[in-house]
Amino acid sequence: MKCPYCGYSESKVIDSRPADEGSSIRRRRECLSCQKRFTTYETVESLPMVVVKKDGSRQSFDRRKVLGGMIRACEKRPVPLAELEEVAAEIEQELQNSMDREISTEYVGEMVMERLKKIDEVAYVRFASVYRQFKDIDTFMTELNKLLADK
Repeated sequence: MKCPYCGYSESKVIDSRPADEGSSIRRRRECLSCQKRFTTYETVESLPMVVVKKDGSRQSFDRRKVLGGMIRACEKRPVPLAELEEVAAEIEQELQNSMDREISTEYVGEMVMERLKKIDEVAYVRFASVYRQFKDIDTFMTELNKLLADK
């Protein structure tokens, strides 16, 4: 690690501690040349994931979009934001662990619906109605009947 002050490439670690709820490590270092101290952060390198949309276009996976969709579905529902953030992080981690670099929007949507169904049924139906593009009341009723049959 190069010193940001003098550019010397040798430093010693003075202090290490977890940061960002354990997802990174904060290290306090001291340059062996100029003795100035600086802080570095060490995180696990995540491989980029690409989401393949229904029209075939591709864009980088963005956990904020997943979270935003769930927040809209849970609007005016008694679902804590922390729980939705946890679910979004869980989905991202599962996708990272799958080692697939290209993921379809259908797969991501199904993961979200699966988790929303357990958290809040109204939010699940809201998300499903947009995600599955319900065309009419019959499609909506079919989904509600499936939900009732699962109970």
